[in-house]
Amino acid sequence: MGRTVWYPGHMAKGRRQLEGLLDALDLWIEVRDARAPHLTSSPFMEAVKGLNRWVVLSRADLADPAVTDLWVKHLRSKGVPCWALDARKQAPSAMMRQIRSLAPAHREVRLAVVGVPNVGKSALLNHMIGRSSAKVGSMPGVTRGVSWFRGDGIMIVDSPGVLDPRSGALVHRRLAWLNAVKGAVVSSPVDLAADCLDCLSRLGLLRDIMSHWGVEVEDRPCHEILGAVAERLGKRLKGGVLDLDGAAKAFLEAFASGRLGRVSLEVPGRPLVP
Repeated sequence: MGRTVWYPGHMAKGRRQLEGLLDALDLWIEVRDARAPHLTSSPFMEAVKGLNRWVVLSRADLADPAVTDLWVKHLRSKGVPCWALDARKQAPSAMMRQIRSLAPAHREVRLAVVGVPNVGKSALLNHMIGRSSAKVGSMPGVTRGVSWFRGDGIMIVDSPGVLDPRSGALVHRRLAWLNAVKGAVVSSPVDLAADCLDCLSRLGLLRDIMSHWGVEVEDRPCHEILGAVAERLGKRLKGGVLDLDGAAKAFLEAFASGRLGRVSLEVPGRPLVP
């Protein structure tokens, strides 16, 4: 088994750069995965308390819409402006109008889009700045070493995905289900897939998820379900032995991409990892 947590050096550098921007920005937009908004919350947002911060729940097209509505209402009830969207599509015009309304009289709005890795930040940023945008380099009087992009009435700083270096193995294993952490460096595919299947079973979601592949799950242990997945997908090794590793990789990729249906792993007040 590989490492149980993943925190490459560029994340520490990215966090330091973001901290240098705390007094220079008008707005912080935190992107979370709508399927697990608590799990994918950015640890960096602890430093932004008291500043203007919004939340975007990306990949809402992969989550249960009723549960996503609960999250939007929950966050807004706490005074945090929140939008749910598929970050691969156009950012909501209402959100963009509100962003531009924050502009001081003498310049564009300055903002950052932050979040854990692979949660939809880049897709959202690209929609916000538009195809004709241009990288403008460093800003005078602002932390050096970060990249700025100019859109229509806005300036956005690009930032790497940042994880919490204090988070434990359980957090990283669950983030790997959503492809926010490289699963290969935190556990084996079979263990990650079995862990995910077990969680889905406890949440009452497993039957619907596996029905997309026609796999029966009633009273079957997780490794037996993986064997059925291998049969269904034709995953075999030499000698006809079922390829559980290949089946696990296929399941994890299909689950993360939403090909096994819409699912919400968390509701307000019920985090995946306490």
